[in-house]
Amino acid sequence: MSQSSDVASRRILCVFPRYVPSFGTFEYAYALADGVQAFMPPQGLLIIAATLPKHWEARFVDENMTRATDEDFIWADAVFVSGMHIQRRQVDDICRRAHAHDKVTVLGGPSVSACPEYYSSYDYLHVGELGDATEELIAILAKDTARPPHQVVLATRVRRDLCDFPIPAYELADIPHYFLGTIQFSSGCPYTCEFCDIPGLYGRVPRLKRPEQVVAELDKLVACGVAGSVYFVDDNFVANRRALQGLLPHLVEWQKRNGYSISLACEATLNIARSPEILQLMKEAAFITIFCGIETPDPDSLVAIDKEHNMHLPILDAIRAINDHGMEVVSGIILGLDTDTPETGGKLFDFIEKSKIAMATINLLQALPRTPLWDRLTREDRLRHDEDLESNVAFRMPYDSVLAMWRDCMARAYEPKTLFSRYEHFASATYVNRLKRPWSRQRLSPGNIRKGLRILSNIFWKIGLRGDYRRVFWGFALRRLIRGQIEPIISVSLVAHHLIMFARDATTGRGNASHYSAKMRILELEAPATAAE
Repeated sequence: MSQSSDVASRRILCVFPRYVPSFGTFEYAYALADGVQAFMPPQGLLIIAATLPKHWEARFVDENMTRATDEDFIWADAVFVSGMHIQRRQVDDICRRAHAHDKVTVLGGPSVSACPEYYSSYDYLHVGELGDATEELIAILAKDTARPPHQVVLATRVRRDLCDFPIPAYELADIPHYFLGTIQFSSGCPYTCEFCDIPGLYGRVPRLKRPEQVVAELDKLVACGVAGSVYFVDDNFVANRRALQGLLPHLVEWQKRNGYSISLACEATLNIARSPEILQLMKEAAFITIFCGIETPDPDSLVAIDKEHNMHLPILDAIRAINDHGMEVVSGIILGLDTDTPETGGKLFDFIEKSKIAMATINLLQALPRTPLWDRLTREDRLRHDEDLESNVAFRMPYDSVLAMWRDCMARAYEPKTLFSRYEHFASATYVNRLKRPWSRQRLSPGNIRKGLRILSNIFWKIGLRGDYRRVFWGFALRRLIRGQIEPIISVSLVAHHLIMFARDATTGRGNASHYSAKMRILELEAPATAAE
């Protein structure tokens, strides 16, 4: 329904689409955690909500927790949505439901920014990052919220500096019920890995927030109830080393003021291992995990995908350098590269065992729009459009052979005894190198103690008593219990359970072989459900 320009306020419904269950969203851990219902709060929509005029009302619904209701759509003057390619079906479904109530719909985020042609049903497309297109959109909706006769595409020409970003509207999200909190320091990455769309979307020159902004966002996350860990969603946390060295002392001081109640994690290129001074500061700031896109241990393959920077140090030496500062390396691994052979799966498993990386997110190669890989495969006529397949790449090896290799790697890498043996090494070789955090009042708050006890009781009941790998679990847990090391029991058990259960799905065809897979799954458009125990 149209509203005149003298109306003082608008009501904006921000809806985040449900993820397809995948390796990287930890659904199987939720049943063990204390009230966790979703993985991470989305930065984009919460920043947009904070950018709206102060006299406008905003409501946020994450459909990974609960489905937007008819009442939500009736309440709204406009419906804002953001999402990635993997959420495309859910993105379209939200538009359909909003239009059923004749509500104007607006879509922004990485998927539409890369491929606006995918989304013909939306009334407004916001292509690009926060900037002049955002201001134009707000001005349009301030005048009229009727649906336009034709789709309107608003493309950002002038991006807002990250140092001018508002603090995300964390207060609209149910922060305590997320597995991790999220925060952003920088955007963009200087590297041009063949399969990655980050440079095309966000540029190669990293843009940065001020340390004071980051600290203020952390304060707000804590005020909104974040517990456990906060993940820096930067495309490459070490993209600007000088700026990172300027940020880290502020994080150290923030941790001291807040009693080290929060652990930190990030994503960075493996060559962060060449900066021991940064690793030391990260240790002092209580970083415990770094996700590194190793992709493949084969040097020829790294050259072929333009990832030579992974070879600045021998890969095993780089992993060891990070572990020596108390941080676990979580690795991205890709199967289906042009250089793969029938022996690649076995070599990959051997690498996982040698490196002792507990969690390696093993994906089939997927070509994303606005990447060099997409362009090359288009020229070679090797893009596939069959959504019954796990990848849109016509591999050099037979498709069935690559898929079987992936399933075999998942089965072997996440067999419970094999996985817990890697975690045993991690506990003895990496955990001991972490900063010895004080038992502060924040860490020992009644709420944290109650939460920890509930998670521990869930773990003991669902894994230790009822789980089919309980003997392996107790072999790990009893050693920690004897030493009074409760935190590693909780953190390892949550992640290991998800890895084991997801790998079992993978080996039987119930799990996607790529986080970006277009293959339809039965649960994609259903309301959120509790993960299987």
